[in-house]
Amino acid sequence: MSTEHAGPDLSAEQPPRWKVVGPGLVVAATGVGAADLVATLVAGAKFGYTLLWVAVLGAVIKVVLVEGAGRYSLATGRTIFEGWRSLGRWTTWYFAPYIVIWGIVYGATAMSSSALPLVALFPDLPLRWTAVAIGLVGLAMVWFGSYAAFEKVMAVLVAVMFVTVIGAAALTTPNLGEILLGLRPILPDDSVVNVLAIAGGVGGTITLAAYGYWLREKGWSTPRFMRVMRLDNGVAYAVTGVFVVSMLIVGAELYYSASIAVETGDQALVQLADVLEDRYGEVFGKVFLIGFFASSFSSLIGVWSGVSLMFADFVGNLRDLPSGHPDTRTGGRYFRAYLLWLTFPPMLLLLLDEPVGLILAYGMLGALFMPFLAITLLVLLNKRRAGALPHSEVPDRWRNGWLSNLLLGLCAVLFLVLGANELRDVLVENLSFL
Repeated sequence: MSTEHAGPDLSAEQPPRWKVVGPGLVVAATGVGAADLVATLVAGAKFGYTLLWVAVLGAVIKVVLVEGAGRYSLATGRTIFEGWRSLGRWTTWYFAPYIVIWGIVYGATAMSSSALPLVALFPDLPLRWTAVAIGLVGLAMVWFGSYAAFEKVMAVLVAVMFVTVIGAAALTTPNLGEILLGLRPILPDDSVVNVLAIAGGVGGTITLAAYGYWLREKGWSTPRFMRVMRLDNGVAYAVTGVFVVSMLIVGAELYYSASIAVETGDQALVQLADVLEDRYGEVFGKVFLIGFFASSFSSLIGVWSGVSLMFADFVGNLRDLPSGHPDTRTGGRYFRAYLLWLTFPPMLLLLLDEPVGLILAYGMLGALFMPFLAITLLVLLNKRRAGALPHSEVPDRWRNGWLSNLLLGLCAVLFLVLGANELRDVLVENLSFL
């Protein structure tokens, strides 16, 4: 996405051929969970095809952010946390409580979201204990598996999502003319919150910053992989765009046209399975629930892998370990420590009422992460900073051009507005209970 500055090629070696399954597909599949599908479903149900252009914009935004994170890692040989650390201690003061609190709350959310479609398929299963079992399965898969095996599992889950979500959209026989009209940038009344949720939320989590770690695990770690990284990222988010557009089509055709109200949260996807079953037969409802599970479980194991790598690198930096130390890689000591943190403390939230104070802190820190990522990438990809870590500066060839700066700047503004809106909602919903 950047406008490259002129300069000699950094390596005469040719990069290996790009393969369809790569870190880009992993980060995209991890980011697109049940919440993103629900956001686009609700938008389609409320506004028809009017906000289709926002779904496309959301995918483009993620291409810009993930490309920036990947370019920084390949150009410098450093991780994104090493880049953040070069900006000053304030980044560590933000990141440390964020990744600790985020892990507890997200772990419980991911396990519950993955359990819900299974309970809908098999009503005799208890939701809480099914969620616990799924957490343990995810832990075992990531704990004992290699990155290559993890990537293959993610590819299978994406294939299931593709068949079910695209199939659901095709079943509704969408109106092509209305779809094309939905690409016009129009804002209907009372749509701002939905616009922000789609544009900012589609595939947008801390896992965007994990992309560089998956590149390293894949073996793509030098500037000669820059082109293949960009292709990998672009294709992955094109697939993401197809997913979210398909869900918006489903919302527009099945809900908006029939004036059916959409339930809130993950229950909206269970409700959608019921609607599909009523209209097209039992098989289609069941198949969609399988796709719902694939979407949720791919996010679960993606976080278990990617954010554990981020945490391991964070601890390794605090302990002054060399970059890429085995303790900070897949299967390493610190990697596995965070896996345990993501799995077992969240189980207490599944069995007990969620503490309001913890949820409040999670919401406040989470609202700041995407602005944090966009703004720090703007700084890291533009200029050399005094006192930076050795080799953390981006060579001239790979620094931002005007187009990258414009797009990242727009991302920063969007996420600042979205973050302010989320903070307001968190405070309104939770402070009254403290």
